[in-house]
Amino acid sequence: MTTAVDRGREGLRLDELPVRPIHRKLVVLVGAGLFFDLYELFLAGTITGVLKSQLQLSTFQLGGILGSAFAGQFLGALVIGRLSDLFGRRRMFLLNVALYSGFTLLGAFSPNITVLMATRFAAGLGIGAEMTVSDTYLSEVVPPQVRGRMIAIAYTIGFLAVPSVGFLAKWLVPLRPLGFDGWRWLFVLGGLGAALVVVARRTMPESPHWLARKREQRQAPPFSAIVRPPHRSRTALFAAVMILEVFGYYGFGTLAVLVLDHKGFTVVTSLAYLAVSYLGYPLGSLLAIPLMERCERKYLFMASAGSMAVFGLLFGFGASALLIMISGALYTMASNVFSDAMHAYLPESFPTSVRGTAAGATYALSKASTAVLPFVLLPLLAGPNGPALVFTVITVAMLALIAIVAVWGPVTGRRALDAH
Repeated sequence: MTTAVDRGREGLRLDELPVRPIHRKLVVLVGAGLFFDLYELFLAGTITGVLKSQLQLSTFQLGGILGSAFAGQFLGALVIGRLSDLFGRRRMFLLNVALYSGFTLLGAFSPNITVLMATRFAAGLGIGAEMTVSDTYLSEVVPPQVRGRMIAIAYTIGFLAVPSVGFLAKWLVPLRPLGFDGWRWLFVLGGLGAALVVVARRTMPESPHWLARKREQRQAPPFSAIVRPPHRSRTALFAAVMILEVFGYYGFGTLAVLVLDHKGFTVVTSLAYLAVSYLGYPLGSLLAIPLMERCERKYLFMASAGSMAVFGLLFGFGASALLIMISGALYTMASNVFSDAMHAYLPESFPTSVRGTAAGATYALSKASTAVLPFVLLPLLAGPNGPALVFTVITVAMLALIAIVAVWGPVTGRRALDAH
């Protein structure tokens, strides 16, 4: 029977391996999947104004389209995160991207709002699992001394999708190539690109940490293990963090176009401003690469959350085009330093035996929170001071997150995965 000491030594031996070309290949493959995952996540928020005007949607219907995708993401993160502990990270990597690809393509041909909402929900099952399985997998396959940097590089590749969505939307939305609405072409491009990722990922090896645990335990711990000691307090901490972080992160990505519309900008002008702001996403992730190994995750997470609060207020209260674009770009830069820190911090805080389950369950709560978010923030936006009120609420949520992490957040650093 393998003892806890033996498990720790085996994990340390895996963690002591030098960085090899295979590690870089895996980072690129994970990053490619994240590219289309983030493409899809920001696509809905980018074209909300277009859908509202072209399909003549009510506020409730618009909230339903946004919420249906996040409801699917909640279920996908919860279920596929758990399945990654039972059946392996690699299998779930193939399953989740295949779900996203197929249902996004179907969504492009939606004849009505009901079908669009259904396909958004189904695609969300795959989208919701991508980040949690990516975080778990990368944390287990790269050495701890470069873990944060490698995760940041993968997300930098992924976040190139966000300005791509912005500029593609600005180009395609006013057009009807081959008689097909421009917004539908955006879905087609995302679905076909994700299909290529499924093919490429078939060469990925399984996580060595997961294989080591599988040999030892034969059976993964039950789901309830994450809500019992010694994991209960850590699960509660990250559950609260994930519920609050969506206000800052997805609040901007989902509502930015509508905020600009409220300020009096046209849809085309709003998309242009948003495309510029979206450049901050890959730039922020690029900035995170050196910061991830120089700063403790906990403090980088808190500092970037505080920066989001400041730049969000400037965006919400700003009136001039220049201030809106600058504050928007700075906000997205800060949000991606925040995001990269979070995606390293969460899986590092749990042991291998429950890492996929805990990451999936807590990350699923962020999707549940995001599904409700449009119904909370859209009514606030409808008022005379809507943008200012929306970003005031976002600031309060980020300050609460900072306080929680400051008091209860663990220090993870560059330790071996199962050393804390």
